[in-house]
Amino acid sequence: MSEQRVAVVTGAAQGIGAGIARELAAEGHKVIVADLNLAGAEKVAGEIGGVARALDVSDQAAVAAFAESLIADFGRVDILVNNASLVPFVPWSDLTFEEWRRIMSVNLDGMFLMTRALCDLMTKAGYGRIVNIASNTFMAGTPNFAHYVASKGGSIGFVRALAGEIGQYGVTINAVAPGLTETEGVLASPHNDGFGYVLPAQAFNRKGLPSDIAPAVAFLASEKAGWITGQTLVVDGGHTRN
Repeated sequence: MSEQRVAVVTGAAQGIGAGIARELAAEGHKVIVADLNLAGAEKVAGEIGGVARALDVSDQAAVAAFAESLIADFGRVDILVNNASLVPFVPWSDLTFEEWRRIMSVNLDGMFLMTRALCDLMTKAGYGRIVNIASNTFMAGTPNFAHYVASKGGSIGFVRALAGEIGQYGVTINAVAPGLTETEGVLASPHNDGFGYVLPAQAFNRKGLPSDIAPAVAFLASEKAGWITGQTLVVDGGHTRN
């Protein structure tokens, strides 16, 4: 890498996002750890020499202010990882429109707002890497969170469509679709019970970790991945085999 890149990782105060932030920092990038949980973001940023910023990706004004602050402080953004996401557990019989919108406001609207705010910086610079964190639930059709699965399908569709519009400017966009991963959020939710079903279906008999996901993201965010765009890389220990 000829120069230090500026990378933004949303939802990076814990879990997969924190793992991605650590991986990108280890590769020499300046990482902006963005999360609603500022204390958690500051902890991760302190560990990796990054910068913590409080951010609600579903708030259009907040995203605009965030982008302006990046321009003022760094003058550039080279990498965007759209990781911020809500992971619910709601059976279809209980799913309301309010709950549907709550998930979409972060998982899809937030992805759009962040990409809209930062992509133009990349196209003007002639270089950029955007990576969306999707989910293998889109391939598996996992029950009890139809709105989440729909949002991740939307994320993959967005990647496929936008790639053809921004590639001419040297900007790539891809998705990484993790499987069930041992994170703080999963361990504290009903999804933790899913490991009993997932592990026998995987090629590896252990739980996936954020450190298993982060290298795939870092590769797609690297200069070496410049000929890869519009793709979804499933990183789930062989659980789904497409």
